[in-house]
Amino acid sequence: MTLRTDIRIERPHSTLRSWLGVSAITASLFAFLTTELMPVGILTPVSTSLGISVGVAGLMVTVYGVSAGLGVPFIVAWSRRVNRRVLLSALLAVLALGNLVTAVSPNYPLVLTTRLIMGFASGVFWAIGVSMAMRLVPERHASRAAAVVMSGISIAAVVGMPLGTFLEDLTSWRATFLIWSGLGALVFVAVTVMIPSLPSENAVPVREVFTLPLKNVRLRSVMFTIVLFVLGHFGAYTFVRPFLEDNSSITPGAITGLLMVYGIGGAAGNFVAGHTATRNLRATFITACSGLVASLLLLLAIGHWQAGPFIVLVLWGVSFGAWQLCQVNMTLAAAPDTFEAAMSLNTMAYNTSIALGALFGGLFADHVGVRSVLWFGVALTAASLLVTLLTRRAPAGTVPADAVPVGK
Repeated sequence: MTLRTDIRIERPHSTLRSWLGVSAITASLFAFLTTELMPVGILTPVSTSLGISVGVAGLMVTVYGVSAGLGVPFIVAWSRRVNRRVLLSALLAVLALGNLVTAVSPNYPLVLTTRLIMGFASGVFWAIGVSMAMRLVPERHASRAAAVVMSGISIAAVVGMPLGTFLEDLTSWRATFLIWSGLGALVFVAVTVMIPSLPSENAVPVREVFTLPLKNVRLRSVMFTIVLFVLGHFGAYTFVRPFLEDNSSITPGAITGLLMVYGIGGAAGNFVAGHTATRNLRATFITACSGLVASLLLLLAIGHWQAGPFIVLVLWGVSFGAWQLCQVNMTLAAAPDTFEAAMSLNTMAYNTSIALGALFGGLFADHVGVRSVLWFGVALTAASLLVTLLTRRAPAGTVPADAVPVGK
């Protein structure tokens, strides 16, 4: 994984404390990501418990993504003078309290309201987390620190979400969120103890954040492909459990195992892309998109076979793990001198697309059938692949806003 590191200043922190701080940020990513996607593995019991449809239960992902996406550029810009350790601690406090409220909520409207508030905190973390890790370590280790933090995505997929599904099977979905509240509190303590003071740097006002895609052709192109891909991927992935339950004789325990398989595939995809993307980022990105499209088509074709879901979830995980690393590299390479601003736009595009993907997927699931959600995923991820294939490599840097052709 290759990241630009010329945007940072020297760090007077000890080696041990620096890497402990990176570990705390990685744990933060794990806590935020598993909280965001936890409903994917427990949609059925949540909908049964609260007396709502599976599609409506999927709004737990939607509202979280809406606030995480739409709020982050504003909050990051408004908090540009706030010490980043203080800001991250506040975000984790919101996370822990939000999971606690979710666990004891007497009704679904309160669950959705709580998820909406938690989403704001999650979005801000995604914008500042990687840059914080890069600032903690010596410059020569910045890329390694960023890679360690991003590994939290694979850890969440391999351990977090399957563990949440497993705990729900043993106890209840409420107990699962209660446990995750405790986890958030532990990570809060780790951040306050392990991370040194990190005054804000490289942040820009809100009005400048939103002009970046207008001036930067390459960044705008990357954002467009991210939106299409994430819409398709999470539209389908949010409803993978209901699909498997409707189209095979798979048990809840087996679904937990399949989610772990998916996560292991994601870790493998991260590892492979970490090597191939340094040689040819575009080719790796295209291969990952193609693998995702193929995995969705295969799930439609052989999802009812005994070994079909296993084969598909491996390919799906590998493809998404590789794509995830590529899209981060592409975003940072497109705007290396405005790191936090570019990441806030990335977060806005990514999380808003998660929300809309889950929303559209829910509409398809409730009105057409769960199988149609996978076709929705095929169409959008294939569109992302097509845009990438048809788009020429845009030069790095910016051009005047009035010189950027609309819709290029």
